[in-house]
Order: sequence, then structure tokens, then C-alpha cells
Amino acid sequence: MSNENPLTPPSLPEVRFPVAEYLGGRRIDAVVGQELRNHTRFRIHRLVRAGAVRIDGQVADIRRRVYPGQQITVRLLEPPDKLLRATPTPLEVIYEDQWLVAVNKPAGMIIHPAEVDRADTLVNALQWHLDQTAAATGLLRPGIVHRLDRDTSGVVVTTKDHLSHRRLSISFQERTIRKVYFAVVEGRPADDNGTIDTPIGKVADPESNLVSAAPDAINPRSARTDYSVLEKFDGWSLVEARPLTGRFHQIRVHLASIGHPLLGEPFYGHGGDIRRDRNGMLLIEPPSDPPWPAIGRHALHARSLSFEHPITGRPLTIESPLADDLSRMLADARG
Repeated sequence: MSNENPLTPPSLPEVRFPVAEYLGGRRIDAVVGQELRNHTRFRIHRLVRAGAVRIDGQVADIRRRVYPGQQITVRLLEPPDKLLRATPTPLEVIYEDQWLVAVNKPAGMIIHPAEVDRADTLVNALQWHLDQTAAATGLLRPGIVHRLDRDTSGVVVTTKDHLSHRRLSISFQERTIRKVYFAVVEGRPADDNGTIDTPIGKVADPESNLVSAAPDAINPRSARTDYSVLEKFDGWSLVEARPLTGRFHQIRVHLASIGHPLLGEPFYGHGGDIRRDRNGMLLIEPPSDPPWPAIGRHALHARSLSFEHPITGRPLTIESPLADDLSRMLADARG
């Protein structure tokens, strides 16, 4: 007769990981919760009490605290219980390793669901992508460390584990990430290179959640964007924008504030005037025959992110190919 515990059949996958420095001194359930981010604390307690969690080979007690250098092993007796809905959506993966996955987000895709029943966002697609190679469904959970507007295309980098998520989030907060965007704007800027160093705050309208770089903006916060004009066409230009801060709609507002809104920009007009409100009410009539090409969204593309890898420390630059609609627009203009 076998002496194996029927609760822990050998076919069940195991997860092994060291205790991270910043988690030293915490209880075992809290540390395991950082690693198994799709498991609730209740589910993790069940694993510990079933003897499925070990510290340096010894079965862990729920009250046990752990320290850097110790090795934790978790036998996955049960599936995770707070899974994101995984949606099989085609993704253009432009970089991936065991800690990170970066994609070229298409315009029109939302990063994260704002509604509980929504499953067509980038996070849902990433959950499906991670499940294809993980040892078990839901073992990995995509960690969002930055966001793009729905209609902004380009590079989005996400993490697969808690330590990468923590370190990369700190890098964004400390502004050590170099971000480069391509923007197609109305008009031809007079200066080929410049810096927009204008605070951004809420518009002076309590009904709106739009922002403004105007002097009457509410609760303004410092914001800076460097830019270079890459090409000039008949009535419009291609601009490289490099935001040094990360304010809401920063590039869109800053370029509009100097008289060069993005092509297709629905909200921010010349000088930062609001073109329409969030309910779609038109406040400023658009030109009847503009000299720039038509586009079905604001013409902004996140071109690249440069940073130190959160685990290896090596310099890493992730570039995304230009979105098809912007690429066609520029190809047509260049003849």
C-alpha cells in the first residue's frame, strides 16, 4: 500500500522561489500571496494547513515568518480562485523573458477592465498568453506598471512576478524610465527642438475629468516634455515627444498648448482649449477643410521604453513598430 498523501499526488505542479529581500520577516502566507497573485489569502491558508507549503524543505506553520535566503516550495493542490478571465486574443509580443512580456498594443484596446464583466482588454489577452506556458492555469498574473490611453498604440511592458513588478513600478515612480513617443500634429512647429515645461491640472469645470495646461487649471502639477520635429509636411508634422513626467494626457495636452494638437485629437485644441467635453458635446467647430489627413483616432504611438532590467540590471530598450494607420499616412505623404 502506498504511503503517499492522497492530497498531494506527484502529478501536481510545484512552485519554488527564494524569499525576496523586501519580504524578510513577513509571515509565510503573506509571502506566498505575493508569488501566487491569483490566489486569495483564504486559498493560501488552505495550502499551508494542508502541508503543501515548505520552507527549506520543512513543512511550514501558518504563523511562521520567513527571511531572505530561504527557499519556499508550494505544491498546487487547488486552482487559483481570483482568476482574470483569459481571452484568446492575438497579441504582437515584441519582447519576452521569464520576468517580463512587452506587446505592441493596438489603438482601440483598453489596458485594464473597468467593468467586472469585460474581457476584451489587454490584461485579459495577457492572462491567456501567460497561461499557455505556465505550469498551471492562473499561476502567472500580468502585472501592469504603466498605462496608455485606449487610442494610443505602442509598447506596453508588463511583469510576470511580484519582484519584477515592484522594482519596475519604482523605476516608473522615480522617473528613471526613458519614454519616446511619435506624435503626428497639426501645423509645423517653429522650433525643431524644444521643451514644454508647463504644469498640468484639472480643467476649471467640476463636471469634467479632462486636464489643462492653462493658467486657470485646478491643482496643477509640474510636467515636462522634450520634443523634436522629425518631418514636416503640408500643414502637419511628425514629432518625437519624450515626457520626463507622467501626467494624465501629458503629451496630448502639452503639444496642444503650444498650438499643435494631435491629428484626430477629440478633446484638446490649439492653445489647450477644450474642443469637446467628455459627453461628446462639441465646443469648438473643427476646420471645414483641414490640410492634414484624416485619422480615426488621436495620432500618438508609444515608440520605445528604455530602462534597467528589474532582475538582471542590464540596460534594455524595447521598441514597437509604428502602427499601420500611422505608417500608411506617412508613406502616402512621402510619396
